Amino acid sequence: MPRSFEIVCESAASVESIHATFGRADYWADRLAGDAASTLDSLTVDVDGTVDVHITQYLGRQMLPGLIAKAIPGDLKLQYRETWRSAGDGRVRGAVDVSAAGGFGSSRAENWLAAAGHVSQLRSSVSVEVKIPLVGGQLEKSIGAGLTKSIPATLSYTTTWIAEHG
Repeated sequence: MPRSFEIVCESAASVESIHATFGRADYWADRLAGDAASTLDSLTVDVDGTVDVHITQYLGRQMLPGLIAKAIPGDLKLQYRETWRSAGDGRVRGAVDVSAAGGFGSSRAENWLAAAGHVSQLRSSVSVEVKIPLVGGQLEKSIGAGLTKSIPATLSYTTTWIAEHG
């Protein structure tokens, strides 16, 4: 049974700046720099400003937590698809889908980015499902705990990147 998590974080950058940054190849190159396990497969920005990003991440057995390494033969390949589009009224809607090769699990984040006073606020509703008998629920909790840290950290990175690159 999938686990759900709600994550809220803020940025000093405007909604428009964050959305525009998600459409920049140099942002993605910088964001993935130093992560030899991840590759940017494609970045598409439509005429209406919709951003579509595809990333593949290869996790070697040595990088996997013990429980996962025991349950999965070989390395783990994750496919990410991230989409951001204007929702009107100065808001941006995003969706992030992640799937693990071999049907071991998936996650989905429904994101809303909107102005909140003098800041931008990101609200993420995340669902995580791990299909590994006996340890799936434990791993879902662990992944969810990681996302409660990594989503705000990514928004913070994006805010800093915007301040440095305009």
